[in-house]
Amino acid sequence: MTHARRSLVLVAAAGLLLSACGSQTNGSPAPVETTTETTTTTTTTSSKASTTAKTPVAAGGEVTAPGSKLKVGARAVIPYASNDKNGTMAVTLSAIEPGAKEDLAKFGDKAKGITPFYLRVKVENLSGTDLRYTSVSLRGLGADGKGTGVIISGETPKCESTSAPRTFSAAGETYETCVLTAAPDGLKVVAAEYNRGDDYVKSPIVWES
Repeated sequence: MTHARRSLVLVAAAGLLLSACGSQTNGSPAPVETTTETTTTTTTTSSKASTTAKTPVAAGGEVTAPGSKLKVGARAVIPYASNDKNGTMAVTLSAIEPGAKEDLAKFGDKAKGITPFYLRVKVENLSGTDLRYTSVSLRGLGADGKGTGVIISGETPKCESTSAPRTFSAAGETYETCVLTAAPDGLKVVAAEYNRGDDYVKSPIVWES
């Protein structure tokens, strides 16, 4: 099935970054580009059930299986491996909150035509390993279960993004963060997915309202 979808591309300005195709660009403010692209999407039905993998995790239960469908407020147990950081985290999507367009007012026309949404996230260190300064990234999804066409990262005064603090190296340590996402005006972010790591790229964990 072929869908024509608008992709809004904005460049970093005062801490707000929007980019296309998952890439990130840092630097001085640049003109906004609005592009129309045609994407060919093949819809497949996954045979994976929403179950948990049989991999024991110290003090944290079992790893949440790729492809799992969770409700907002549910906890996912996720292995983490990046550079010299390895361990297991519990990630809870606590809420999906619509933001006001005025939250992006200081960015002027660069944010024209989009509405912000805030993914409130709680992260817990389950493995007791050194996971300081790591971060968790989620992607907002629309009612059709797909991305909204707007890729955005950064923060606003009402959605402050943070990485794990320097104390995040013992079992039971927690922190909270906010992931900024957005949708074209008139559409909503109603779900979010975690698609990091080899096992979750093709079969993300999805939280649904």
